[in-house]
Amino acid sequence: MPAADVLIYQIPLLLRWQGLLHPAPSVLKRLEKLAGFLLVILLGSLPILTRPGLALLLIASGLLWVVWSVATPAGRINGITVWLLIILSIAILATGTSPVPIEATKGLLKLLGYLGVYALMYKLLKYNPTWWDRLLAGLLSGGLLSSTLALRQLYGNTEELATWADPNSITTDTIRIYGTLGNPNLLAGYLLPLLPLAAVALLRWTGCGSRIFATVTLILAGAATTLTYSRGGWLGMTAGLTIFVLLLLAYFTREWRPIWRQLLTLGVLLISTVILITVVTKFESIHIRITSLLVGRSDSSNNFRINVWLAVADMVRDRPWLGIGPGNNAFQSVYPLYQQPRFDALSAYSVPLEILVEMGLPGLIACLGLLSNVLGNGLASLRLNRNEALAGIACLATIGGLLMQGITDTIFFRPEVQIIGWFAVATLASRPKKA
Repeated sequence: MPAADVLIYQIPLLLRWQGLLHPAPSVLKRLEKLAGFLLVILLGSLPILTRPGLALLLIASGLLWVVWSVATPAGRINGITVWLLIILSIAILATGTSPVPIEATKGLLKLLGYLGVYALMYKLLKYNPTWWDRLLAGLLSGGLLSSTLALRQLYGNTEELATWADPNSITTDTIRIYGTLGNPNLLAGYLLPLLPLAAVALLRWTGCGSRIFATVTLILAGAATTLTYSRGGWLGMTAGLTIFVLLLLAYFTREWRPIWRQLLTLGVLLISTVILITVVTKFESIHIRITSLLVGRSDSSNNFRINVWLAVADMVRDRPWLGIGPGNNAFQSVYPLYQQPRFDALSAYSVPLEILVEMGLPGLIACLGLLSNVLGNGLASLRLNRNEALAGIACLATIGGLLMQGITDTIFFRPEVQIIGWFAVATLASRPKKA
C-alpha cells in the first residue's frame, strides 16, 4: 500500500476533510493572525458586546476554524475532543426527541457557536502557544473596564442599584453593583474566573507596565466581585483563589521534604481561615449576606431556588434519559408546566440540574467525563516548565471557581462567563503532555 494511502487510512474518517487544501505558508500565517485578532477582540469585549455582535463573532470564529482546518492537516483526536463530540451527539439526540424541537434547535445552535470558539482557541494555541498571553491580555482588559465601570456605580444614583435589594430578604438594605452586565450575580460570575488568571499574569509577565496592569485588574476585579454581594460569586471566588494558592504552593515546593510541604499548606489554610472569619464577623453587610445562606426558606432567594429545584426535579423524573433538549428557550417553554405558583424561572439555578433537565443522565455523565479529562490535563501541566505550569494552575482555579458558583446558579451558561470557561478548557487541551 502506498505511503500516502496508509496516512489517509490512519486519519479518522471524521477528520479526513481537514488538510484538503495546501496553501502557501504566508496564507497560514495570515489565518493565524486573523484568528488571534478575532479572539482578542471577542475576549476583550465580552462585558460590552450586544447579543447580535456576540452572535456575529461566534459565527465568524466557527467559520474561520473551518477555513483554517481545511488548510491544515488533521491532528490526533485528544480525550477532551472525544468527550466534546459525545456531548454534542447527545445534544443532537436530545434535540431530536425534545417536546419543543424548535426551541431546542436554537439551544443546539448556541452550543455549536461556543464549540466553534473553543475549536478556534484550541487550534490557535496548539499552532502557536505564544498567543496565550495575548488572549489573556484581551480578557483582562475587558475585566478591568467592567470592574472600573461597576465600581463607579458606588458614586452614582443608588436608586437603580436598590432594584437588586430584595425587600423580602434579610439583606434588604444591601446595595449591589452590576456594571455593564445588568445583574450582580452575572458580574460576579464574569469577574471571579479572572482573578486567578490576573494573578498568574502578574507572575508570568516580565514588563513593569504589564505587571501593573495585571495588579490593578486583580485588585479592582476582586473589589467589584466582593461588592456585587453575590453569595455564589463569593463562594466561587473563595474556591478559585484557594485552589490557586494550594496548587501554587504544591508547584513551588515540589522539591521540599513532604513534612515541610504539609506544614506550609496547613499554615496557609489556617491563616486564610482566620482572615475569612475576621472579615465575615467584622463587616456587618458581609456577615448578614453570609448568614442568609443558613436561614433556609426564611430568605426569599433561598426559598425561590428551592421551589425551582423541586419543579426541575419533576422535569428530570419525567424525561430522565435525553431531557427536554438544550438551551434556555427549551427550558422556558417546558418549565411552566411544572412550576409552582409565583415561582417563574429562566433556568434551573444549578448547572448539574440544568444539564440533567436538558440532556438527561447521559448528558451529565458525558459532562463529568469531560471534566475528569480536563482536570487530568490540568494536573499533568504541573510537570511542565514554569510558564506552562502557571497557565495550568490558573485554568484549574478558574474552572474550580466556576464549578463552585454553578452549584446554586446557572450564570455559567451566559456567554460572558461560558466563553471564559472554554478559554480555560482550550488552554488545558492544547498543553503538551510532557516537558
